[in-house]
Amino acid sequence: MSDHIMITTGSSFEGYSIVEYYGFIASQDILGTNFIKNITASVADVSEQDKANLDKCKDDAEKNLIKLAKKKKANAIIGMKMEYVLFSSSSFGVIATGTAVRIEKKASESDIVKKELVVKNYYTRLVPRPVKVVLDGTKKDIDISVWFYNYNMDDILSVRVNIEFRNLFEEKLIIKDIDVAFDKGNVSLIKSIPLHCELTYADMLVLKDARVIVNKYATPRGVFACNDTPVDIQMSTHRLENLKKSRGIDAVEKYRTDGMIWTCNCGHVNEAGSEECIICGRKQEELKSSSNFNYEEMIDKMKEKEYVNEIKDVLMENIQQIDSKYRMELLEIMESGLHYEKTRGNMKDTVIEKVEKVFENAN
Repeated sequence: MSDHIMITTGSSFEGYSIVEYYGFIASQDILGTNFIKNITASVADVSEQDKANLDKCKDDAEKNLIKLAKKKKANAIIGMKMEYVLFSSSSFGVIATGTAVRIEKKASESDIVKKELVVKNYYTRLVPRPVKVVLDGTKKDIDISVWFYNYNMDDILSVRVNIEFRNLFEEKLIIKDIDVAFDKGNVSLIKSIPLHCELTYADMLVLKDARVIVNKYATPRGVFACNDTPVDIQMSTHRLENLKKSRGIDAVEKYRTDGMIWTCNCGHVNEAGSEECIICGRKQEELKSSSNFNYEEMIDKMKEKEYVNEIKDVLMENIQQIDSKYRMELLEIMESGLHYEKTRGNMKDTVIEKVEKVFENAN
């Protein structure tokens, strides 16, 4: 490093990334007539003073090159070259060239952090639907990006949102009026350009989900306010994540019907006669045929019970609807819970947790 400018004759620096190029730079320094006469007289007789003058000429050319790089706000020079040039019969000098760049030290793998949070609310109208919040960066510098599902394929330019994070201790952290923008906004899944956020690494570690409130959004046609009240998703974060894996990133509800209406995976409630959802286009017949056993409802009933023998009764009421490959594992969980409940006390929570894992892993 020279005066806080790193220099290399190569095209890169190990451990650093080039983040901006400022262009080609060149400088020169000239030695006078006497030096030329000494050189041409006899190379063997070049004095120490002449050598010193040549070294100074090189140093001055390099210093001038560094000054040019600093003027361009660069902190490094790549591809540096030094050339000795005979300008005329009476002058000799050095030309220094290179490319001014800005470099940043690469983060080590241990410093790189990333966390993806599902959004625990949605809108029933055709506004950009927030589906995921991504935190990405290093332990010292974290960026935030919000992903939206764009049912109308509108050319979304920007969305102004409030983000409400929730951590493992059910505490809330709110960031208001973030304007997120997009490189490409006319696709079904749009991902905002990452923005720096004030969250610390310690904050990020304990976050479990987020709510995203859409205030307004901009398209080439104008700015539109979103005054709707978002719907909160009641299922657990684990269940929601599994639903999205099997039914799509915009999924927020399990398919269900009472014969008069049916609720689509996107959350919209349709009339029974509607063959497909008017919001997302999912076909009811396909949802019916692909709808798995509603284990969440069974588990909710289990949570109302007190002891494992009562939980087992709920399982037995539903056993015929459960895929046969999971029945034996579930029965073994019940028998183990009954055994340990005799000596260790109530095993209700442990048994229900194990039952949930069986279905979550299956999905």
